[in-house]
Amino acid sequence: MKIKRLKLENFRSYKDEITVDFDNLNVFVGRNDIGKSTIMEALDIFFNEGSGVVKIDKDDVNAFARQEGNLETTISIQFTNLPESIKLDATNHTTLKDEFLLIEDGVMEIKKVFKEGRKPKVYIHAKHPSHESFESLLILKNTGLKKLIKDNEIPCDNKTINAIMRNAIWAHFEGDLDMQEQDIEITRFGDGKDSWGQIKKHMPLYYLFRADRQNNENDDEIQNPMAFAVKEIFQEEDIKELLQRVAERVNERLETVVGGTLSMINEMNPDIASSLKPDIPAVEDIKWESVFKKFGIKGDNDIPINKRGSGVKRMVLINFFRAEAKRKLEADNVPSVIYAIEEPETAQHPDMQRRLIAALKELSTAPNTQV
Repeated sequence: MKIKRLKLENFRSYKDEITVDFDNLNVFVGRNDIGKSTIMEALDIFFNEGSGVVKIDKDDVNAFARQEGNLETTISIQFTNLPESIKLDATNHTTLKDEFLLIEDGVMEIKKVFKEGRKPKVYIHAKHPSHESFESLLILKNTGLKKLIKDNEIPCDNKTINAIMRNAIWAHFEGDLDMQEQDIEITRFGDGKDSWGQIKKHMPLYYLFRADRQNNENDDEIQNPMAFAVKEIFQEEDIKELLQRVAERVNERLETVVGGTLSMINEMNPDIASSLKPDIPAVEDIKWESVFKKFGIKGDNDIPINKRGSGVKRMVLINFFRAEAKRKLEADNVPSVIYAIEEPETAQHPDMQRRLIAALKELSTAPNTQV
Protein backbone atom coordinates (compact mmCIF):
# COMPACT_ATOMS: atom_id res chain seq x y z
CA MET A 1 0.00 0.00 0.00
CA LYS A 2 1.11 3.58 -0.70
CA ILE A 3 -0.02 6.97 0.59
CA LYS A 4 -2.09 8.94 -1.91
CA ARG A 5 -3.34 11.72 0.37
CA LEU A 6 -3.20 12.85 4.00
CA LYS A 7 -6.07 14.70 5.69
CA LEU A 8 -5.30 16.38 8.98
CA GLU A 9 -7.65 18.29 11.27
CA ASN A 10 -7.34 19.85 14.74
CA PHE A 11 -3.73 18.82 15.25
CA ARG A 12 -1.34 21.43 16.63
CA SER A 13 -1.20 24.40 14.24
CA TYR A 14 -3.75 22.89 11.85
CA LYS A 15 -7.23 23.75 13.11
CA ASP A 16 -9.25 23.28 9.93
CA GLU A 17 -8.80 20.23 7.72
CA ILE A 18 -5.85 20.33 5.35
CA THR A 19 -5.05 17.83 2.60
CA VAL A 20 -1.57 16.88 1.37
CA ASP A 21 -1.08 14.82 -1.79
CA PHE A 22 1.83 12.39 -1.92
CA ASP A 23 4.01 10.89 -4.63
CA ASN A 24 7.05 8.61 -4.39
CA LEU A 25 9.37 11.52 -3.49
CA ASN A 26 7.99 14.37 -1.40
CA VAL A 27 9.84 17.47 -0.17
CA PHE A 28 8.48 19.99 2.34
CA VAL A 29 10.09 23.43 2.26
CA GLY A 30 9.07 26.35 4.46
CA ARG A 31 10.08 28.71 7.22
CA ASN A 32 10.58 27.58 10.79
CA ASP A 33 7.52 26.63 12.86
CA ILE A 34 5.20 26.53 9.84
CA GLY A 35 4.11 22.90 10.39
CA LYS A 36 6.46 20.75 8.28
CA SER A 37 7.45 18.44 11.14
CA THR A 38 3.81 18.31 12.26
CA ILE A 39 2.84 16.56 9.03
CA MET A 40 5.56 13.92 9.35
CA GLU A 41 4.82 13.39 13.04
CA ALA A 42 1.10 12.99 12.30
CA LEU A 43 2.03 10.20 9.92
CA ASP A 44 4.16 8.58 12.63
CA ILE A 45 1.24 8.71 15.07
CA PHE A 46 -1.07 7.19 12.46
CA PHE A 47 1.17 4.31 11.41
CA ASN A 48 3.00 3.46 14.62
CA GLU A 49 0.21 4.13 17.14
CA GLY A 50 2.50 5.44 19.85
CA SER A 51 5.26 2.86 19.42
CA GLY A 52 7.25 5.07 17.03
CA VAL A 53 9.02 8.37 17.59
CA VAL A 54 5.96 10.45 18.54
CA LYS A 55 3.12 9.94 21.01
CA ILE A 56 -0.03 12.04 20.75
CA ASP A 57 -1.34 13.76 23.88
CA LYS A 58 -4.05 16.21 24.90
CA ASP A 59 -1.78 19.21 24.20
CA ASP A 60 -1.73 18.31 20.49
CA VAL A 61 -5.31 19.58 20.16
CA ASN A 62 -5.35 22.96 18.40
CA ALA A 63 -5.75 25.72 21.02
CA PHE A 64 -8.48 27.59 19.11
CA ALA A 65 -10.45 24.40 18.47
CA ARG A 66 -10.21 23.56 22.17
CA GLN A 67 -11.74 26.93 23.03
CA GLU A 68 -14.66 26.04 20.76
CA GLY A 69 -15.10 22.70 22.54
CA ASN A 70 -13.64 20.54 19.78
CA LEU A 71 -11.29 18.01 21.41
CA GLU A 72 -11.07 15.49 18.55
CA THR A 73 -7.99 15.25 16.33
CA THR A 74 -8.50 13.48 13.01
CA ILE A 75 -5.75 11.90 10.92
CA SER A 76 -6.93 10.26 7.70
CA ILE A 77 -4.88 8.62 4.96
CA GLN A 78 -6.01 7.55 1.51
CA PHE A 79 -4.12 4.54 0.14
CA THR A 80 -3.53 3.05 -3.30
CA ASN A 81 -1.81 -0.21 -4.30
CA LEU A 82 -4.39 -2.11 -2.27
CA PRO A 83 -4.24 -5.86 -1.59
CA GLU A 84 -6.03 -8.04 -4.11
CA SER A 85 -7.88 -9.83 -1.32
CA ILE A 86 -8.26 -9.43 2.41
CA LYS A 87 -9.58 -11.55 5.28
CA LEU A 88 -12.22 -9.73 7.31
CA ASP A 89 -13.81 -12.86 8.75
CA ALA A 90 -12.17 -15.77 10.48
CA THR A 91 -11.97 -18.20 7.58
CA ASN A 92 -12.46 -16.53 4.21
CA HIS A 93 -11.07 -13.85 1.94
CA THR A 94 -12.94 -11.04 0.23
CA THR A 95 -12.06 -7.78 -1.51
CA LEU A 96 -12.35 -4.19 -0.35
CA LYS A 97 -14.31 -3.39 -3.50
CA ASP A 98 -16.85 -6.19 -2.96
CA GLU A 99 -17.42 -5.00 0.61
CA PHE A 100 -17.96 -1.38 -0.54
CA LEU A 101 -14.97 -0.18 1.50
CA LEU A 102 -13.44 2.19 -1.06
CA ILE A 103 -13.73 5.97 -1.32
CA GLU A 104 -13.21 5.65 -5.08
CA ASP A 105 -11.96 2.97 -7.44
CA GLY A 106 -8.64 1.67 -6.13
CA VAL A 107 -8.51 4.08 -3.15
CA MET A 108 -9.19 3.24 0.50
CA GLU A 109 -9.36 5.87 3.24
CA ILE A 110 -8.60 5.00 6.86
CA LYS A 111 -9.54 7.58 9.48
CA LYS A 112 -8.28 7.72 13.06
CA VAL A 113 -10.04 9.99 15.54
CA PHE A 114 -8.20 10.82 18.79
CA LYS A 115 -10.01 12.53 21.67
CA GLU A 116 -7.45 14.48 23.72
CA GLY A 117 -4.71 12.02 22.84
CA ARG A 118 -6.53 8.90 23.97
CA LYS A 119 -6.52 5.64 22.01
CA PRO A 120 -8.20 6.39 18.68
CA LYS A 121 -11.35 5.09 17.11
CA VAL A 122 -10.52 3.69 13.68
CA TYR A 123 -12.84 3.99 10.70
CA ILE A 124 -12.88 3.23 7.02
CA HIS A 125 -14.35 6.24 5.22
CA ALA A 126 -16.03 4.85 2.12
CA LYS A 127 -18.89 5.07 -0.32
CA HIS A 128 -21.04 2.44 1.34
CA PRO A 129 -24.70 1.37 1.16
CA SER A 130 -26.58 3.65 3.53
CA HIS A 131 -30.06 2.12 3.38
CA GLU A 132 -31.15 1.18 6.91
CA SER A 133 -31.20 -2.51 5.95
CA PHE A 134 -27.42 -2.45 5.58
CA GLU A 135 -26.39 -0.44 8.63
CA SER A 136 -25.11 -3.53 10.44
CA LEU A 137 -24.33 -5.86 7.56
CA LEU A 138 -20.57 -5.80 8.13
CA ILE A 139 -21.12 -6.34 11.84
CA LEU A 140 -23.39 -9.38 11.50
CA LYS A 141 -21.96 -12.80 12.24
CA ASN A 142 -22.81 -15.90 10.23
CA THR A 143 -26.08 -16.57 12.08
CA GLY A 144 -27.36 -13.01 11.57
CA LEU A 145 -26.55 -13.06 7.85
CA LYS A 146 -28.33 -16.38 7.42
CA LYS A 147 -31.44 -14.98 9.11
CA LEU A 148 -31.43 -11.91 6.86
CA ILE A 149 -31.16 -14.13 3.77
CA LYS A 150 -33.95 -16.38 4.99
CA ASP A 151 -36.29 -13.52 5.99
CA ASN A 152 -35.90 -11.84 2.59
CA GLU A 153 -35.86 -15.09 0.56
CA ILE A 154 -32.53 -14.15 -1.00
CA PRO A 155 -30.90 -16.80 -3.22
CA CYS A 156 -27.45 -17.77 -1.94
CA ASP A 157 -25.59 -20.97 -2.81
CA ASN A 158 -23.09 -20.88 0.03
CA LYS A 159 -24.23 -19.90 3.52
CA THR A 160 -20.98 -20.87 5.22
CA ILE A 161 -18.95 -17.90 3.96
CA ASN A 162 -19.97 -14.47 5.26
CA ALA A 163 -18.53 -12.52 2.33
CA ILE A 164 -20.60 -14.55 -0.16
CA MET A 165 -23.75 -13.97 1.88
CA ARG A 166 -23.11 -10.22 2.10
CA ASN A 167 -22.59 -10.06 -1.66
CA ALA A 168 -25.84 -11.96 -2.21
CA ILE A 169 -27.73 -9.53 0.03
CA TRP A 170 -26.26 -6.45 -1.67
CA ALA A 171 -27.00 -7.93 -5.10
CA HIS A 172 -30.59 -8.64 -4.09
CA PHE A 173 -31.16 -5.00 -3.05
CA GLU A 174 -28.99 -3.50 -5.79
CA GLY A 175 -31.48 -0.78 -6.72
CA ASP A 176 -31.91 0.40 -3.12
CA LEU A 177 -28.32 0.57 -1.88
CA ASP A 178 -28.28 4.40 -1.66
CA MET A 179 -24.49 4.77 -1.79
CA GLN A 180 -23.21 7.53 0.50
CA GLU A 181 -19.84 8.52 1.93
CA GLN A 182 -19.76 7.46 5.57
CA ASP A 183 -17.47 6.37 8.40
CA ILE A 184 -17.59 2.67 9.24
CA GLU A 185 -15.94 1.76 12.53
CA ILE A 186 -13.42 -0.87 11.56
CA THR A 187 -13.20 -2.63 14.93
CA ARG A 188 -16.91 -3.41 14.88
CA PHE A 189 -17.24 -5.43 11.69
CA GLY A 190 -16.11 -8.92 10.77
CA ASP A 191 -14.03 -10.23 13.63
CA GLY A 192 -13.51 -6.84 15.21
CA LYS A 193 -9.93 -6.24 16.25
CA ASP A 194 -8.76 -9.08 14.03
CA SER A 195 -10.26 -7.34 10.99
CA TRP A 196 -8.19 -4.24 11.73
CA GLY A 197 -5.16 -6.47 12.23
CA GLN A 198 -5.68 -8.06 8.83
CA ILE A 199 -5.76 -4.64 7.15
CA LYS A 200 -2.70 -3.42 9.08
CA LYS A 201 -0.68 -6.35 7.72
CA HIS A 202 -0.85 -4.75 4.28
CA MET A 203 0.02 -1.22 5.38
CA PRO A 204 3.53 0.16 4.80
CA LEU A 205 6.19 0.44 7.48
CA TYR A 206 6.72 4.09 8.40
CA TYR A 207 9.92 5.33 9.96
CA LEU A 208 10.69 8.89 10.98
CA PHE A 209 14.30 10.10 11.29
CA ARG A 210 14.23 13.32 13.29
CA ALA A 211 16.61 16.25 13.12
CA ASP A 212 16.93 16.85 16.86
CA ARG A 213 19.42 14.53 18.55
CA GLN A 214 19.40 12.91 21.95
CA ASN A 215 23.01 13.01 23.14
CA ASN A 216 22.95 9.76 25.05
CA GLU A 217 23.65 6.06 24.58
CA ASN A 218 20.38 5.57 22.70
CA ASP A 219 20.95 8.41 20.22
CA ASP A 220 18.14 7.94 17.73
CA GLU A 221 20.24 9.03 14.79
CA ILE A 222 22.40 5.93 15.08
CA GLN A 223 20.01 3.47 16.64
CA ASN A 224 17.01 4.24 14.44
CA PRO A 225 18.44 3.18 11.07
CA MET A 226 19.65 -0.12 12.51
CA ALA A 227 16.44 -0.75 14.47
CA PHE A 228 14.47 0.04 11.36
CA ALA A 229 16.59 -2.35 9.30
CA VAL A 230 15.79 -5.14 11.78
CA LYS A 231 12.08 -4.34 11.62
CA GLU A 232 12.09 -4.40 7.83
CA ILE A 233 14.03 -7.67 7.65
CA PHE A 234 11.35 -9.34 9.75
CA GLN A 235 8.78 -8.28 7.13
CA GLU A 236 10.50 -10.31 4.39
CA GLU A 237 8.36 -13.27 3.32
CA ASP A 238 11.07 -15.96 3.58
CA ILE A 239 11.96 -14.77 7.10
CA LYS A 240 8.29 -14.74 8.13
CA GLU A 241 7.81 -18.28 6.79
CA LEU A 242 10.86 -19.51 8.69
CA LEU A 243 9.76 -17.87 11.94
CA GLN A 244 6.25 -19.23 11.45
CA ARG A 245 7.68 -22.75 11.43
CA VAL A 246 9.80 -22.02 14.49
CA ALA A 247 6.82 -20.59 16.39
CA GLU A 248 4.57 -23.51 15.45
CA ARG A 249 7.20 -25.99 16.61
CA VAL A 250 7.65 -24.15 19.92
CA ASN A 251 3.88 -24.03 20.38
CA GLU A 252 3.67 -27.80 19.79
CA ARG A 253 6.23 -28.36 22.51
CA LEU A 254 4.51 -25.93 24.87
CA GLU A 255 1.17 -27.66 24.32
CA THR A 256 2.80 -30.97 25.18
CA VAL A 257 4.31 -29.54 28.36
CA VAL A 258 1.09 -27.81 29.41
CA GLY A 259 -0.99 -30.86 28.51
CA GLY A 260 1.20 -33.11 30.63
CA THR A 261 1.03 -30.71 33.56
CA LEU A 262 -2.77 -30.50 33.38
CA SER A 263 -2.98 -34.28 33.16
CA MET A 264 -1.02 -34.60 36.39
CA ILE A 265 -3.23 -31.96 38.05
CA ASN A 266 -6.29 -33.91 36.91
CA GLU A 267 -5.07 -36.96 38.79
CA MET A 268 -4.88 -34.94 42.00
CA ASN A 269 -7.85 -32.59 41.60
CA PRO A 270 -10.14 -32.92 38.52
CA ASP A 271 -12.15 -29.82 39.48
CA ILE A 272 -9.11 -27.55 39.35
CA ALA A 273 -7.80 -29.22 36.17
CA SER A 274 -11.08 -28.61 34.36
CA SER A 275 -10.87 -24.88 35.11
CA LEU A 276 -7.38 -24.49 33.60
CA LYS A 277 -6.34 -24.21 29.96
CA PRO A 278 -3.18 -23.32 28.01
CA ASP A 279 -2.59 -19.61 27.30
CA ILE A 280 -0.02 -19.64 24.50
CA PRO A 281 0.59 -16.41 22.54
CA ALA A 282 -0.54 -16.31 18.90
CA VAL A 283 2.30 -16.57 16.38
CA GLU A 284 1.51 -13.13 14.93
CA ASP A 285 1.83 -11.53 18.41
CA ILE A 286 5.45 -12.60 18.91
CA LYS A 287 7.81 -9.58 18.82
CA TRP A 288 10.76 -11.16 17.02
CA GLU A 289 12.56 -7.86 16.47
CA SER A 290 12.93 -7.34 20.22
CA VAL A 291 15.61 -10.06 20.18
CA PHE A 292 17.79 -7.70 18.13
CA LYS A 293 16.89 -4.56 20.08
CA LYS A 294 20.52 -3.88 21.06
CA PHE A 295 21.84 -4.20 17.52
CA GLY A 296 23.96 -1.23 16.42
CA ILE A 297 27.33 -0.09 15.09
CA LYS A 298 30.58 0.36 17.02
CA GLY A 299 33.92 1.85 16.04
CA ASP A 300 37.47 1.07 17.11
CA ASN A 301 37.89 -0.26 20.67
CA ASP A 302 34.11 -0.85 20.85
CA ILE A 303 33.41 2.88 21.06
CA PRO A 304 29.76 3.51 20.04
CA ILE A 305 29.36 5.58 16.90
CA ASN A 306 26.99 7.89 18.77
CA LYS A 307 30.01 9.13 20.75
CA ARG A 308 31.53 10.50 17.57
CA GLY A 309 30.99 13.95 16.06
CA SER A 310 27.63 15.00 14.61
CA GLY A 311 29.01 14.89 11.06
CA VAL A 312 30.01 11.22 11.46
CA LYS A 313 26.66 10.33 12.97
CA ARG A 314 24.79 11.96 10.12
CA MET A 315 27.12 10.22 7.65
CA VAL A 316 25.93 6.86 9.02
CA LEU A 317 22.37 7.95 8.33
CA ILE A 318 23.20 9.14 4.80
CA ASN A 319 24.91 5.90 3.88
CA PHE A 320 22.10 3.87 5.39
CA PHE A 321 19.82 5.45 2.79
CA ARG A 322 22.39 4.96 0.04
CA ALA A 323 22.68 1.27 0.93
CA GLU A 324 18.90 0.89 1.13
CA ALA A 325 18.53 2.40 -2.36
CA LYS A 326 21.06 -0.04 -3.81
CA ARG A 327 19.57 -3.05 -2.03
CA LYS A 328 15.98 -2.27 -2.93
CA LEU A 329 16.69 -1.63 -6.58
CA GLU A 330 18.33 -5.06 -6.81
CA ALA A 331 15.85 -7.00 -4.63
CA ASP A 332 12.57 -8.75 -5.37
CA ASN A 333 9.40 -8.57 -3.26
CA VAL A 334 10.61 -5.84 -0.88
CA PRO A 335 8.19 -4.76 1.89
CA SER A 336 6.28 -1.50 1.44
CA VAL A 337 8.18 1.23 3.33
CA ILE A 338 7.92 4.99 3.84
CA TYR A 339 11.06 6.90 4.92
CA ALA A 340 10.49 10.31 6.52
CA ILE A 341 13.63 12.38 7.17
CA GLU A 342 13.80 15.75 8.91
CA GLU A 343 16.56 18.11 7.78
CA PRO A 344 18.78 15.35 6.38
CA GLU A 345 21.39 17.88 5.26
CA THR A 346 22.22 18.97 8.85
CA ALA A 347 25.96 19.04 9.73
CA GLN A 348 26.98 17.81 6.28
CA HIS A 349 29.53 19.27 3.89
CA PRO A 350 27.84 20.50 0.67
CA ASP A 351 29.37 17.60 -1.27
CA MET A 352 27.75 15.15 1.17
CA GLN A 353 24.46 17.01 0.90
CA ARG A 354 24.50 16.47 -2.86
CA ARG A 355 25.22 12.76 -2.38
CA LEU A 356 22.36 12.51 0.08
CA ILE A 357 19.94 14.17 -2.35
CA ALA A 358 21.01 11.72 -5.05
CA ALA A 359 20.53 8.78 -2.66
CA LEU A 360 17.03 9.87 -1.63
CA LYS A 361 15.99 10.42 -5.25
CA GLU A 362 17.29 6.98 -6.14
CA LEU A 363 15.62 5.39 -3.13
CA SER A 364 12.26 6.86 -4.15
CA THR A 365 12.44 4.95 -7.45
CA ALA A 366 12.70 1.58 -5.70
CA PRO A 367 9.62 -0.67 -5.63
CA ASN A 368 7.11 -0.18 -2.79
CA THR A 369 9.01 2.84 -1.48
CA GLN A 370 8.07 6.43 -0.67
CA VAL A 371 10.37 9.13 0.68
